[in-house]
Amino acid sequence: MAADDRNPTIDDIARRAGVSAMTVSRVINGGVRVSAATRERVQAVIDAAGYAPDPAARILARGGAGRIGLLYANPSNAYLAEVLSGALAGARAAGLLLMIEPSQAGDPAQEAEAVRRLAAGGAQGLIVPPPLGESVATLDAIRGAGLKAVLLAAPPAEGMAGALRVDDVSAAAEMTQRLIDLGHRRIGLIEGRADQSASADRRRGAQAAVDAASGVELLVDHGDFTYRSGFEAARRLLAARPRPTALFAGNDDMAAGALAAVHAEGFQTPADVSVAGFDDTYLAASVWPALTTIRQPVAEMARRAVLRLASREEIETEFVEHRLIERESTAPPG
Repeated sequence: MAADDRNPTIDDIARRAGVSAMTVSRVINGGVRVSAATRERVQAVIDAAGYAPDPAARILARGGAGRIGLLYANPSNAYLAEVLSGALAGARAAGLLLMIEPSQAGDPAQEAEAVRRLAAGGAQGLIVPPPLGESVATLDAIRGAGLKAVLLAAPPAEGMAGALRVDDVSAAAEMTQRLIDLGHRRIGLIEGRADQSASADRRRGAQAAVDAASGVELLVDHGDFTYRSGFEAARRLLAARPRPTALFAGNDDMAAGALAAVHAEGFQTPADVSVAGFDDTYLAASVWPALTTIRQPVAEMARRAVLRLASREEIETEFVEHRLIERESTAPPG
């Protein structure tokens, strides 16, 4: 079958009209960032080619939400599972189609291309989990595409539809205070990525709890929210003399790595070293001993983000409730 005999795609229309697929998507979806002359030219090509958007795009044309896009570049599979679970639940409840597009954090061209693909595919709004919600390249691409986005676990940004996050300062302070209450006086903190504000906020919270206590010291090392980085940071912290009796990691993946490092160094958790995490993904209850952690309702945040986009209700920042979950990985120092 010749190329012209098949049903035309949005890319075919873009090529024939001499515009980008994103521009075609804007014409189809009634976007305002298209000149009258360009809109007429694209519409003429659409009419001549007999192009008909698929059912989801027709929903868009009638003013419904249609498709919601999910960008993803987080290295944690456990975190991704939570985001997907919530986003799918929200999409089902709102009668939307969920489009998932991987991105490459730190590569501006790749980040912009991921946004372009979602826009060209008919996404009317985006859910943006970390770290992309604080990436200049991704946010600029979203604005350039004329899309709205709800950011997860990130501060609000100009032109977005809002942000959903926990109070990282308060949550980290609460966990650190719990370790202090158990009797720990040397606490190791494993920070996450420096380009995510949550890392600095959690350090501020932990430091505030330590500063308010007497005779407590906070030792800080750095990871990147991956298991391996947690393992390596924990080994460095455990080499300190005297060593910390508790480790608090900025997410559950790094906390799981810290658990492995404790055992690799010949210690036991929690008898010798307590370990705590953040997020309460499925990983927290799957490792042994099960992790004490901060429950960040990631799935619920993703679900609410989808519903927020479907309703076209804009917000500034909404703080969602966190909770300290205590399990077997923490105890008074031996």
